[in-house]
Amino acid sequence: MRFFPRTNIDFIGKRHIWYTVSASLILLGLITMAIRGLNYGIDFVGGTELTLEFNPVVHIGQVRSALDKIGHGDAEIKTFGAANQLLIRVKASEQGANTSDQIMSQLKSTFPSTQIQLLQENKIGPQIGQELRRDAVMAIFYSLIAILIYVSLRFQFIYAVGAVIALFHDVLITLGAVAIFGWLLPWLNLEINQTMVAAFLTLVAYSMNDTVVIFDRIRENSKIYKGENMIRVMNRSINDTLSRTIITSGTAFAVLLVLLIFGGEVTRGFAFAMLIGVITGTYSSIYVASAIVVDYNVYVKKVDLRLTAAQSPVLEIEKRYEAAAKRA
Repeated sequence: MRFFPRTNIDFIGKRHIWYTVSASLILLGLITMAIRGLNYGIDFVGGTELTLEFNPVVHIGQVRSALDKIGHGDAEIKTFGAANQLLIRVKASEQGANTSDQIMSQLKSTFPSTQIQLLQENKIGPQIGQELRRDAVMAIFYSLIAILIYVSLRFQFIYAVGAVIALFHDVLITLGAVAIFGWLLPWLNLEINQTMVAAFLTLVAYSMNDTVVIFDRIRENSKIYKGENMIRVMNRSINDTLSRTIITSGTAFAVLLVLLIFGGEVTRGFAFAMLIGVITGTYSSIYVASAIVVDYNVYVKKVDLRLTAAQSPVLEIEKRYEAAAKRA
């Protein structure tokens, strides 16, 4: 069942416009990261994590005000499980020798009539944080290498190169968006932690799935319309899969948007990264991965793709198909 009518959009013909858009977004993100940096969580910079239970319940704003008085105003504070349980994270650069004792002492003096129980305490040293950060980068790198090998075996090497460049494109734009929105909207509390890394790996897989679907249709149509202009074959293939792409991406986008709005602070970073990743992954499969294959044939292999519609060997078949579709 098709929810969208058959389209005939010239996607590949607009590829250079989208090259400019992508390059501008990546450059803007890199400039923001160079000036403002990224907000790393204690997973990567080290720190102290406390899980506390308050009886009766206290407001997060009151806890933050209390910690601000002892120099921990930038601590991450969020509900954890029940409404009366709070997760407090203090980075290594913000903590002293007895961070947990300082926090507990300050909270007990601020809320004398409240029973405060320490449920769990975790400490991560800066060295361990650096190792985790390096391992996270390597995890993404190795996943891209595995994808390069897989797509090379299933299609052609240039298709694999286009797919991996598109994935790099998705990761860079999403990372830039995290830096930009984390700066402009600090209340989002977007920090690079293990949950965010999981989001990046997930968006890599999501984008790759969409790219492989389009590449598979291109391979099928290349056999059906053998000798046809590559640009026409690619445009036809993208239009054939457009309905599936819109439905799949639209559904994922709606779910992630709900998760971002109502999911709370624990899942906010993951939902935000995936939300941006779904958008970039959808259009990069068309305007980056597929477009690179075309430009490789144009500028490297010097293939003449300026075949006019009147010269197309399948033009008459296509016209009959479109006429039959309109009558139906």
